[in-house]
Amino acid sequence: MEAFDPIDKKILKVLQADARLNTKQIAGKIGLTVTPTYERLKKIEQSGVVKDYVALLDRDKIGKTIVAFINVSLQLHSKPLINVFEKAIAKIPEVMECFHVAGNFDYLLKVVVKDMNSYQNFLSNKLATIENIAHVQSSFVMTEIKYQTAYTLD
Repeated sequence: MEAFDPIDKKILKVLQADARLNTKQIAGKIGLTVTPTYERLKKIEQSGVVKDYVALLDRDKIGKTIVAFINVSLQLHSKPLINVFEKAIAKIPEVMECFHVAGNFDYLLKVVVKDMNSYQNFLSNKLATIENIAHVQSSFVMTEIKYQTAYTLD
């Protein structure tokens, strides 16, 4: 884990709120001049803490109305078969997130699609074609209560 001083944490907090800000704007928000802010920002970026700068889209406005969380169990747990599953999942654009988990299932997938027909197509023509899947259980989001992309920096 990277150790950050309070000023670095302020920079990260500002970036998480609005990554479009330029160095001068960030400096104004954290109470530093541009040069030390620029140097700190470059150091933070070089450390790999900032993975990317992206635009977060409104799902509904781009027609992606179905969010499903899918629990997946594998039949066998050999390293080669796990690798096959993970590589196949990584290639499926509807899978937004994939977690290897402990518990009753092996993986938790977050899948976002346009509608129920698209979900059926995803399930039948993409997920079901991956070898070694033993069981799939889907849960559908009815209402999104909280969506947050910023981490707390204690």
